[in-house]
Amino acid sequence: MAENWKFSAKTTADEVLAGHDLTGKTIVVTGANTGIGYETARSLAKAGARTIFACRSAAKGADAVKRVKATHPNSGAEARVLDLGSFASIGRFCAELDAPRVDALICNAGLSVAGWQGTEEGFEVTVGICHVGHFLLARLLMPRLLASGNPRVVVVASESHRMPAKLDFDRLPLPKEKFGSLTAYGQAKLCNVLMAKSLQKKYGARGLTACSLHPGTLVTTDIGRNSAVVGLLIKLVSPFAKTPAQGASTTMVGLVHEPATEVAGEYLMQCRPARSSQESNDPSVADRLWEKSQAWVARANAPEWP
Repeated sequence: MAENWKFSAKTTADEVLAGHDLTGKTIVVTGANTGIGYETARSLAKAGARTIFACRSAAKGADAVKRVKATHPNSGAEARVLDLGSFASIGRFCAELDAPRVDALICNAGLSVAGWQGTEEGFEVTVGICHVGHFLLARLLMPRLLASGNPRVVVVASESHRMPAKLDFDRLPLPKEKFGSLTAYGQAKLCNVLMAKSLQKKYGARGLTACSLHPGTLVTTDIGRNSAVVGLLIKLVSPFAKTPAQGASTTMVGLVHEPATEVAGEYLMQCRPARSSQESNDPSVADRLWEKSQAWVARANAPEWP
């Protein structure tokens, strides 16, 4: 099996996709205007996919597509507005997406903040955007994902999912008086890993392949745009960190690796499966998070999971 894992920490997204023709595929990438998300979406568009750059800012999304079109003028790159911190925005995005099927959803968008902030529905913003928003998005897109036949959901998590070691459901998401940026980020990333495992468990028999991943240690990106401490740390280590193109490579492995069974439900790191935390592998924790997430998104009045 070792020969199936030929890529490494230094591999780029383009190198993983070399030889793959994605023409006819529709792929949604959240947070596609910058960093790992941009390199992910750019590489997919280059490989022929109709790539939906799902971005909170219409202007930044349009600029990202413009940059892609400058080098790949015939690519199917499109910008659409998606604010994962707003149930209304998520609903509009899905309603306006003119695609009878979606072949892959890449849950890439994320952030880290220095102080407590809330989403439109009042969730702590780190967990609200990284997990709750993506959970609702996946629920709304699932009928079109299943219509693809062999869809994939790839969730960009982090090694930060190991802290906290346990998911404290009484403080999820963190309230203002208990807020800590590192704990909030760890909670969000643990939720990412658990959601991918739940999706695989629930929909694997219907053709879906779901996985999560760690893109690389402090990949140069703007995830710390709202946190001075995180931003400074990224700047200091950037000469030694992965580039965004290298950070996007593990996402691509989750998207195109065959056989799909080798990535199904797995946590990937350095372009191959790795062992995620004990908490992330506890089915009872995954089930409890799923039920809690269902309750959170109930106010969106969304159709049930198919």
